[in-house]
Amino acid sequence: MFKTGSLCNFVPRFPTIGWFGLIFGLLWGVACQTVTPTVPSSTTLPTVTIETPVATVASPVATMPSAQVTAPPETADSIRELTILYTNDEHGWLAGMRPEQSAAHLVGLWQAEHGYEPDGAFLLISGGDMWTGPAISTWFQGESMADIMNAMGYAAAAVGNHEFDFGLDTLRLRAEQSHFPFLSANIRYRSDNSSPTDVGILPFTITTVNDIQVGLIGLTTVRTPTTTNPNNVADFVFLDYETALREVVPQVRAAGAEMIVVPAHICQSEMMALAEAVADLGISLLGGGHCNELFATERNGMVLLEGGFHLTSYAYATFQFDTDADRVVEVRYGTGENVGGTAVPHLATLIQQWQTQANAELNQIIGFTTNGIPRRSIAMQALITHAWLSAYPTANVAITNLGGMRASIPPGDITLADIIGVMPFDNVIVEVRLTGEQLIQTLDFANGQAAIGGARRVGGEWILTSNNEPIRRDGMYSLLVNDFMYAGGDGYGFLAEFNPDGYNTAIDWRQPVIDWIEAQASSPERPLDATIEALTP
Repeated sequence: MFKTGSLCNFVPRFPTIGWFGLIFGLLWGVACQTVTPTVPSSTTLPTVTIETPVATVASPVATMPSAQVTAPPETADSIRELTILYTNDEHGWLAGMRPEQSAAHLVGLWQAEHGYEPDGAFLLISGGDMWTGPAISTWFQGESMADIMNAMGYAAAAVGNHEFDFGLDTLRLRAEQSHFPFLSANIRYRSDNSSPTDVGILPFTITTVNDIQVGLIGLTTVRTPTTTNPNNVADFVFLDYETALREVVPQVRAAGAEMIVVPAHICQSEMMALAEAVADLGISLLGGGHCNELFATERNGMVLLEGGFHLTSYAYATFQFDTDADRVVEVRYGTGENVGGTAVPHLATLIQQWQTQANAELNQIIGFTTNGIPRRSIAMQALITHAWLSAYPTANVAITNLGGMRASIPPGDITLADIIGVMPFDNVIVEVRLTGEQLIQTLDFANGQAAIGGARRVGGEWILTSNNEPIRRDGMYSLLVNDFMYAGGDGYGFLAEFNPDGYNTAIDWRQPVIDWIEAQASSPERPLDATIEALTP
């Protein structure tokens, strides 16, 4: 890789091989205190590609980066290095999906592998969907995750669809709490096309890192109105990505940006198309999110990458930037797994503080039942599936396997600990779009061995409870299941065959149940029993 002040690492391309080439090569080697071997006339010397991309990385191996040199440096003194570390779809997993995959371990890995320092030549960026997930984050509506991301040193985050899950007031609170901006250039108020800066969303920001003026422009998936509560985004329109960039990139350059970076909460297929469409805008890096993909590649001189999900992995790109010419002269990029890092002590302590607080608050009383709710009973099935559909109103049907219901709720006060006991597994809800024919087949399979909400069998056909109309075989419907089932558990492998693009909502499957019970405001004088009984057929 080209290093600042070391032109001898650049190997020139010789137009021909002959006496001229050999003499020129020997002079180059002497000047650089190296030895240039004699090369037969039938051989070509090693070259560095100038005009075209060299390689892409799709492998999640941090030690196997790709590299490209896009142009030789003008002067060594004007070269500045910048490393971008990129995560997305963190979904509140600050404590890690496994104990050794916490945010503290990831930062320790970055320190070892990349020499990461928050105040160094680094930009730590999120592609969005930061906090909806496990109880340690969801219970605090993302406050714990924002606290950890501040401590990790994030510089910016794209706004993901799940940033709206707790409503605009909470989004504003998280933006005020965070030491980094929330970015989206394509979210506009429906009324006047302005950016929603009043809730903490900026179209772009400019930051200076190692003498490079970096313009950061965010993008948000246009599917947001159907992948969060529609009521939370009813006042917004989501512009198409190209339109937003063509409007905002000139503004960012006019404000002084030398280098353009776009963190976006969009999937790989959308990124590839967008990179072609805006190849003329001089964007150095386009980051992704939303589809939980892990890759790093290049299109039209633009690095495209996405960091996986849940802090289990990341992507990176290291640029050599010529501040005199205002251009990238070299870039190396790749991906890595959150494996083998040593936890950074101050981050580990902060995570433990939030975990202790979460554990203490699980004893909170959220409701009251006189008779209790037996394990896997019709009442428990109705409670869980109705709560899911209430939290995700765009879905038609909810199904969850009975094996996931591991305990009864005893008579008396209902606590968070009770819900954890009933649903002890760390599952999330997956939305699967199915045809009516596929949904009917799924319901037939689930009937009698799973909890079903939103549909009932009447006279040999399945009826939607929302409108009392039969499921049409040629219609399209939205089904909610847990991720264990979507992965093939309990014989449901056909779901991923029906639709391999099931959407991981990252909603902890317990959270809607907790929220629904709390909303009923039950007590010894007004127990929950009658309300749940009304949900059963």
